[in-house]
Amino acid sequence: MKSAMPYYGIRMPELRKICRASFRQYHLEPDDWEATALALWRNAKHREERYAALELIGHRPWRSYFQPPLLTTLEEFVVTGAWWDYVDSVAVNFVGHLLERFPDEIRPMLRNWSQDGNIWRRRTAILAQLKFKDRTDQTLLYELMAPSLEEKEFFLRKAIGWALREYSKTDPDAVIDYVFANRTKLSGLSRRESLKILLKKGKITSDDGRLA
Repeated sequence: MKSAMPYYGIRMPELRKICRASFRQYHLEPDDWEATALALWRNAKHREERYAALELIGHRPWRSYFQPPLLTTLEEFVVTGAWWDYVDSVAVNFVGHLLERFPDEIRPMLRNWSQDGNIWRRRTAILAQLKFKDRTDQTLLYELMAPSLEEKEFFLRKAIGWALREYSKTDPDAVIDYVFANRTKLSGLSRRESLKILLKKGKITSDDGRLA
C-alpha cells in the first residue's frame, strides 16, 4: 500500500473485531458520533486509526444517524484521505447510503463532485451506486461518469470500468449499448473492465463488431 502514514500492522478482520468490541461499550448521540469520528481521523498517526474512524461511521447501530449534512464530513475523508482504500469505502458504503436515503439532497452534490478538479471527489460520485444493482439510477450513473470519460487519470478510468462492470450484472444490454455509444471516448482500461463479466459469460465476443 502506498502510504506516507505508517501502519501498526493490524489486519482488517482484527481491526474490525477490536472496533466492534470498543464501540459496544458506548452510546453516542449523533453529534458525538460524528465528532468522535472526525477526531479519530484528524488526529490519526497511523493508517489503522483512520480505518477505525470509518468503522465508527459505519457501525450498524448508528446507521440511523445518517443525514445529508454528514456529507461534509465524508467529503473531508475523501479529500484528505486521497487514496483508493479510504475513498472507495466512503463512496460505496456511506455516500451511497446517503444517496439511497436522500436522493433529492445528495444528487446535486454528486453532480458537482463529478465535475470537480479533485479526482477523489469524482471517483466517489462515480462509485456511489456500486452496490445498488436493480436500484441503480442509470441516468444518474451515466451523468456522473460523463465528465471523466476522456480523462487520462488511472483512478477515474478504473472507476468508470468498475461501475459499469457491476451494473452489467443487472443490465448487460444497457452496458453493451453504453460502451458501443461511447467507444471513441472510453479508455481501453474502462472498456476492458466494463465488459469483463460479459466476455466471460459469452454475452459478447472479443471480436464483436459493435465494440471494435
